[in-house]
Amino acid sequence: MNSTVGQQLLVRDTFTTAFMKNFIVVLVWFLLSYINGSVVATFFRHQIFYEDPRYILFIHMVINDAVQLTVTIALFVVSYVLYTISVGVCCFFILVAVFTTRSTPVNLAGMAIERYIAICYPLRHAEICTVRRAYMLIGVIWFISVVPDITDLFVTLATEPLSFFQTAVFCLRPNVFKDPVLLYKRQAFDGIYFSLVFLTLLCTYLRIVFAARALSTERTSAKRATNTILLHGVQLLMCLLSYVSPSVEGILHIIFPGRILEIRFANYLIVYILPRFLSPIIYGVRDKKFRKYLKRYFVCSHPKIDTRVECKDEEE
Repeated sequence: MNSTVGQQLLVRDTFTTAFMKNFIVVLVWFLLSYINGSVVATFFRHQIFYEDPRYILFIHMVINDAVQLTVTIALFVVSYVLYTISVGVCCFFILVAVFTTRSTPVNLAGMAIERYIAICYPLRHAEICTVRRAYMLIGVIWFISVVPDITDLFVTLATEPLSFFQTAVFCLRPNVFKDPVLLYKRQAFDGIYFSLVFLTLLCTYLRIVFAARALSTERTSAKRATNTILLHGVQLLMCLLSYVSPSVEGILHIIFPGRILEIRFANYLIVYILPRFLSPIIYGVRDKKFRKYLKRYFVCSHPKIDTRVECKDEEE
């Protein structure tokens, strides 16, 4: 995003418009928090899930998306209420948002590989995909997600005086990490990351399709797996939007001058909020086993229905 657009973002909405925008995003945050909270609670209440690498990777992505959404909504609200915050606080929020945003596509790649092994190498799946390796993979995901962008902070510490971190800015990444080299570095890493993840999803999808044709007995499972990977591909495309959105905002501002706040709000809903709905849907609603326990969780927790005995019997 160029400096002109960054300056335009400081233009304030009317009180009514700002209130409505903040009300909408906070309402959406509560809705998604309830959905994600229910999914996470269902996961941890049933041992069958946290002993399965597939669901471990899934719940990691749900928690990651919940943190990412909370941080971005906090920044959105702050941009309307306070407008500027100290650089030090802004650095923390931006880095957490960047780390969680970058880890999502890498997590998608790991989940696609797990599905590929389950369909194409079913006899070795339990040997290859263990709980221990799932947690090791999560550690690798965070290492890959954190290392490239934490260098932005080190470069800024080396090039900016300490007094800079006490100044107040509108909390945007280009306003904090100003070195032009960092922009080219981010673009290079974004291209590498998403190219590798896209190729991973494409290769696993094609291999599962071929396996489904060769093994008629596994066609149903393979079809579910290919549909899941297709949805992961949609998630990946939505993740890509977060990296092109600054340029899109700049272009739209040129086409629709004076509408930067409306453009920014629409961009935020499409790029940051909409993709967060997909994670609980792919495994939380589409997956039969998880859906069964998720429905049971809602029914058993309903205060007006005494189904504790029934639910307990089903659990056993």
